[in-house]
Amino acid sequence: MNKQMKFSYKELKHITNAKTLQEEYWEDKTFNISTDTRTIKKGDVYLPLKGESFDGEKFIGQAIEKGAAGFFTTTEDIKTQKGFGLLVKDTKIAYLQIANYYKNIVKPVTIAITGSSGKTTTKEIFGSIFEANKHTHKSKLNHNNEIGLCQTLLSMPKNTEILIVEMGMRAEGEIELLSKYAEPDFAVITNIGTAHIGRLGSRENIAKAKCEIVKHLCNNGMLITHSDELYNSALKYHNFKGTHKIIKLSEPEFKIISMHKDNSEFLYIGNEYKIKAGGEYIIQDALLAIETALNCNLTPENIQKGLNNYKSIEKRFEEIEVGGLKFINDSYNANPDSMKAAIKTFLKLYDGEKAVVLADMGELGENSAQYHSEIGIFLDNFEGFKLITIGELSKNISDSTKHAAKHFSDKIEALEALKELKKGTTVLLKGSRSMKLEELIEEMKK
Repeated sequence: MNKQMKFSYKELKHITNAKTLQEEYWEDKTFNISTDTRTIKKGDVYLPLKGESFDGEKFIGQAIEKGAAGFFTTTEDIKTQKGFGLLVKDTKIAYLQIANYYKNIVKPVTIAITGSSGKTTTKEIFGSIFEANKHTHKSKLNHNNEIGLCQTLLSMPKNTEILIVEMGMRAEGEIELLSKYAEPDFAVITNIGTAHIGRLGSRENIAKAKCEIVKHLCNNGMLITHSDELYNSALKYHNFKGTHKIIKLSEPEFKIISMHKDNSEFLYIGNEYKIKAGGEYIIQDALLAIETALNCNLTPENIQKGLNNYKSIEKRFEEIEVGGLKFINDSYNANPDSMKAAIKTFLKLYDGEKAVVLADMGELGENSAQYHSEIGIFLDNFEGFKLITIGELSKNISDSTKHAAKHFSDKIEALEALKELKKGTTVLLKGSRSMKLEELIEEMKK
């Protein structure tokens, strides 16, 4: 936790509207917040969190023994020999309230990013642009839920000018909660796809859930998206009457100049931009960042200075050579939209012998088999590659395509098929995080 981030006892009580359970004299003291007894330091205030499989309040006594100055709790009868106790209805909400309080002290321009796929890549592109021009703070990898938002806000330096937060979700209401405590100036939605359709039931419901991001958009705030008819009904559902910028992927506003596996050049509103990555989806993500930056009064020249620093994150089209093969590791996660985008990018931009290794996509609900079959049909649009599928659901991919495919139930079985590929072959790895396709690379090294 940053040294700048300390609160007085009175502040903590006021921010969270807490009731005092036990009190000590802390008039001149300020405290850091800790949610983990494993790393708590003497003088911190312990804020226990609860989840499906854990209850941090069980460790209040341990926190005090380690020197905590006080604690939050939702249970009125908890007493300790030392420290002050603050009673709140929900410790997670208390954490969000404290984080929001600090954000409103720093007052950064806040950019919130959500979408069915491409959130993290888009956040990294935003980061590259703004970090080159302003004091910028952004979410760490996977810090896209309520706890991650709090950690992001509370680790923010006091001189932060631009705050970039990624917002993920698994159910309705989650994006609205994040938006409430982030209070974005710019809300960015990358796309409306089929990730989590097993939980939400339809793309229409996913659109409504993603568009919750506008519920707490600041006055004069702006929503920035690509064109999708689903936004219209979703925004109407949320009674959104703010500013909505839709990026047009058509001339004269936009044109792809060139696209290779390592770089892309394109024209947007009369200015040329370059980014060190290939694929139409990368360009579309970059456009969201460029449009936002222009509305933050950055010049095209300053935006390009930032784009020059962009680097793909680990497991996102990461190139690794092993065993005579070049692996394109895009195994961070997968849903039907991101899988199609990865396949299209790989097969269009890479030359020579190619192989596509696809594994199961998770959380697609009762129509999961159909979504996998659609990938197989999508593959029929391309030629000149070998296909390997891994897992139970991916059998639907190999069964629905015209391409000759080798299917395996697990990664170990598929390993031999990889070793039989011609030396110099470039291999795309794409599957859900649970499939851990990167382990194939580790096995190839042995």
